[in-house]
Amino acid sequence: MEYTVFRIEHVQYVAKVMLNRPDKRNAMGPAFWPELLAIFRELDKDPEVRAVVLCGNGKHFCAGLDLVESIAHFPKGDGNTFELFTLHNFITEIQESINAVEECNKPVIAAIHGACIGGGLDLVAACDVRLACSDAKFSLREAKVGMVADLGSLQRLPGIVGQGHTRELAFTARDIDADHAYIIGLVNAVYPDRNTLMEAAMTMAASIAHNAPLGVQSAKQVLNYCRDKSIRDGLNYVAARNSQILRSTDVVEAFSAFMQKRKPEFKGK
Repeated sequence: MEYTVFRIEHVQYVAKVMLNRPDKRNAMGPAFWPELLAIFRELDKDPEVRAVVLCGNGKHFCAGLDLVESIAHFPKGDGNTFELFTLHNFITEIQESINAVEECNKPVIAAIHGACIGGGLDLVAACDVRLACSDAKFSLREAKVGMVADLGSLQRLPGIVGQGHTRELAFTARDIDADHAYIIGLVNAVYPDRNTLMEAAMTMAASIAHNAPLGVQSAKQVLNYCRDKSIRDGLNYVAARNSQILRSTDVVEAFSAFMQKRKPEFKGK
């Protein structure tokens, strides 16, 4: 598939997915959603990809929804039932694009610089790890334009930063800087410049990619499953997952490498 608003690069087992509308501050237009969905469903199936770095081209990570282009695609009319049903379907369809990032079995690291606004924050909330440049700014802007964030921030951020910080972001629509994002746990680390940020993100992705793929991907599945489950439900699930991979060739390789005092070579099998 040819991508018009993304660029993808592969470095060994790491895929770098770059938002690529720098002239529009990587705002999310109509082409963004089907391309994002297709990319992450493909990466999920690709055995040559073990980790993903998500970043933005240009001066900003993502300025959120491209209102001018998107409004042109909204249903128009008098608010009748059919129109509302169509709009509801439109929202749920683009929600699936963000869901594809979270549901991708490969860990996704967001490398964020400049603006990360509205839908951009929805997007990084669906990632596994968030790293930021010191110039990063985060905001849920929807309240300023009479909307409510509907792509996952209100569902995912409470598990990342807690209810209080999420509600403050949603109700005030104010910007927070990278240091504040680090304090509340939105990002794992802050780096002084974009080059250092990208180096750190790619290094982390490479370290993930060198681990056993079945173990890493199963850990992500267990973590995602357990968020809204009891501890006992989670323990039952991880027991089932681990019983499936304990006899894998990668586990045998790990033990063999340990005994032979060498680095293991994992195949994801």
